[in-house]
Amino acid sequence: MQEGKYNIKAVSKLLGIQPGTLRAWERRYHFIEPIRNDSGHRLYTEKHLHILKWLINKTNQGFTISQAVSLLESSEKIEGEAYETKQDNDQTVKLANELLEALLDFDENKAQTIISQAFSMYTIEHTVVEILGGILVQIGNKWESGEITSAHEHFASSILKARISSIMHTIPTSGLLPKALTVCAPGEKHEFGLLIFTIFLKRKGYETIYLGESIADEDLFIALNIIKPAFLFMSCSLSGNLPGTLKLIEELWQEFPDLKVGLGGEALNHMSEDNRKKFNHVLIGGIQADWTKWLKS
Repeated sequence: MQEGKYNIKAVSKLLGIQPGTLRAWERRYHFIEPIRNDSGHRLYTEKHLHILKWLINKTNQGFTISQAVSLLESSEKIEGEAYETKQDNDQTVKLANELLEALLDFDENKAQTIISQAFSMYTIEHTVVEILGGILVQIGNKWESGEITSAHEHFASSILKARISSIMHTIPTSGLLPKALTVCAPGEKHEFGLLIFTIFLKRKGYETIYLGESIADEDLFIALNIIKPAFLFMSCSLSGNLPGTLKLIEELWQEFPDLKVGLGGEALNHMSEDNRKKFNHVLIGGIQADWTKWLKS
């Protein structure tokens, strides 16, 4: 399992991934470290292939690579391997399919029973990201492609978000750690990433106030004056909302010089190099290891 025997060309053919994409993933997320031969070329082990195949499957299901890597970090570790056993994965898929069917049938009682079953079987992170989050992604994709109606999308999303929120609010926090406020960036309505990050903060013990979808800038300033948090975290997934978000951060720096602002989300992958340098200290990254490192710094 630990012997490096596949070069990057072989991995590309075996898994159907472009070498450039693989190099970019490794550079950004550091989830595997290929062995180098005497010539300095990458060599991949069987374990590397297992992990890469697992991540590719998740992206094919609709997850972004950062969500897939975050899920990888919270997956059950069996015999030192950082990916789920086939039996666990099969059971997860079975529960997810049953839940999706119940939601599309507008069967709330059955859906709630399946969600409760999932939480009793798996960790909070696994259930939220792998099962509930995966279905949120599927529901969104099905609605955008016209496979389901807006009624299906609203019904399913309201139930899933409500359960995630209810779990989030039951996590105990420490009064000794700084207070944090989490909210979507200006114009943002995609809450899933922010919900995951808020659960991460609360599991770390931070008292976290979750506001969800974006609010008017002036309302955010009022909330900050009332709550007086040490941290403000925002999530920006749409690149079109990034300019307004960066402008807001600059205004926050002027109004609240002691406030520590953190920014995450898929839109950051489209930042210019100049902006990346200017706002580097607010970029929290896309996976739990990055978030922990940012908080420690």
